[in-house]
Amino acid sequence: MEKYPGYKRKPFYYETDKMGIIHHSNYIRWFEEARVDALTFMDWPFEKIEADGIMIPVLGVSCEYKEMIRFGDEVLIKPIVTKYTGTRLNFEYRIYKDTRLVTTGTSQHCFMSYETNRLVHLRKSHPTLHKLFLEYYETTQAER
Repeated sequence: MEKYPGYKRKPFYYETDKMGIIHHSNYIRWFEEARVDALTFMDWPFEKIEADGIMIPVLGVSCEYKEMIRFGDEVLIKPIVTKYTGTRLNFEYRIYKDTRLVTTGTSQHCFMSYETNRLVHLRKSHPTLHKLFLEYYETTQAER
């Protein structure tokens, strides 16, 4: 699998707070945008996962702000898989402004069936998708 280059983004003015910096709540949205973009890059967009009857709920999320991001800055968000078990998926996020690491974060997810609301074991139920997540996990390990 080709290495995912990351998700480039320019903040919108409405994402700023009264101090002129990006409001902290927007970073969680950016993490999601990067995850969805990575799935599209892997040629298995989120719409296809949902059409396969799978949902990927967020179980937890964290964010650490190291430097401010302002309107007009361009950032690169790199979603790195830190754990993949076939039923669970954990990400680490690194947001860069120029070459400086300005924000880090994490999110934890699981795979569930829309039909049963129960955990899905991708290795058994969706082996092609399982292989894709394994390959993405392996390509992101060099980033860690």
